[in-house]
Amino acid sequence: MSTTLSRPPQTESNIRKVAILFSGGPAPAANAVISTAAVSFLRNNIEVVGIMNGYSGLSEFGPDHSMAEGRDYINITHNVLKRTRSSQGIMIGTARTNPGKNVSHLDHLKDPERTKPLKTVYDALCSLGVDALISIGGDDTLKTANKFMLFQDELPEGSHRIPVVHLPKTIDNDYMGIDFTFGYFTAVEVLAGEIRNLLADAEAARSYFVAETMGRSAGWLSYGAAIAGEASLVISVEDITGKYETSEETTDPETGKRQIRRVMDLDEVVKRIVATMRVREEAEGKLFGVIVLAEGLAEYLPFEHIAAFPATSTATSPSRS
Repeated sequence: MSTTLSRPPQTESNIRKVAILFSGGPAPAANAVISTAAVSFLRNNIEVVGIMNGYSGLSEFGPDHSMAEGRDYINITHNVLKRTRSSQGIMIGTARTNPGKNVSHLDHLKDPERTKPLKTVYDALCSLGVDALISIGGDDTLKTANKFMLFQDELPEGSHRIPVVHLPKTIDNDYMGIDFTFGYFTAVEVLAGEIRNLLADAEAARSYFVAETMGRSAGWLSYGAAIAGEASLVISVEDITGKYETSEETTDPETGKRQIRRVMDLDEVVKRIVATMRVREEAEGKLFGVIVLAEGLAEYLPFEHIAAFPATSTATSPSRS
C-alpha cells in the first residue's frame, strides 16, 4: 500500500475497463468532471474509454457498424488528459440520442422491440469489453441509465452485467439532495455578465429589459444570475404562490377528463413588475433596469394567453363548458 500523500491507495476491484459517456445539453466544467472521473480509474490501473457523442454511436452498433476507435470511442490515458480540466467544450462530445425512449413502463422491459435500442447499447459496450459505465447527463440521461440497469435485470442468468454510476449534470442546479451541480456557478457568472451589459444599455436609454434565463422547475439559476448581475427584479416558478397563483379548468384532449390546472395570475405578476419600475423611478430616481424571468414561468401561463400557439402532445386545452 502506498504511503505517499500525493496519491490515495489503490482500491481492489474486479472492474478492468470503464466507459465514460456524456449525454444531453452541454454544461461548463464538463471536461473537469470527465478528467477527474477518468483519473480516479486510471490511478487504480483500470482502463478508460470515452464514448463519443453520447449514445449515438452505441445505438448504431451492429454487424455493419462495429465500434470504431476515434469515431465511436477514444482510449483515455493520462497523456490524453493533460491540461484538460480547465479546457472548454466536451472532449468526448455529446448528443441527445435516447435508447430508452420507448420504455415508459416496467412491462415494456419484457418487449424485445421496445428494448431493442437498449440491447444494442449493451452489445456495443460488451464488444469493447466494458465492465462499468459512468453516465453523465441530466434528467433524461438519468432515466436512461436506470432503464439500462433494469434492462440488464431481464437478461438470462450468467450474462455479463455492466453496473452504471450516474453523475447529475444541469446548470439549473435542480437536483434534490445535491448542494450544487457542476457548471452552475459558471452559468451564473456568464448570465450575470450579460445582465450587467443590458443594465448599461438600459441606463443609457432610460429603458427596461426583460431577460429570460433557463430554469424550468427551480429558480437557482435565475436568482443567482439576477443577484450577481444586479437585476432590478427576478421572478421564478417558486414565486407563483399566494396572490400570484390561480387556477383554471382544463380538459385533456386525449381522455376528455377535466382537471384543475395551476397557473399564474398574470395581472398580478405584471402589477408586481410595474410596481418595481415605479418605485425605482419615484423613490430612487432610477429610470432603467433589468427584469429577470425564469423559463419555467411559461408553463404557468393561462391558456387564453397561449391559445394561438400550436399544442404539444402533452398540452391540455381549456374547457368550454
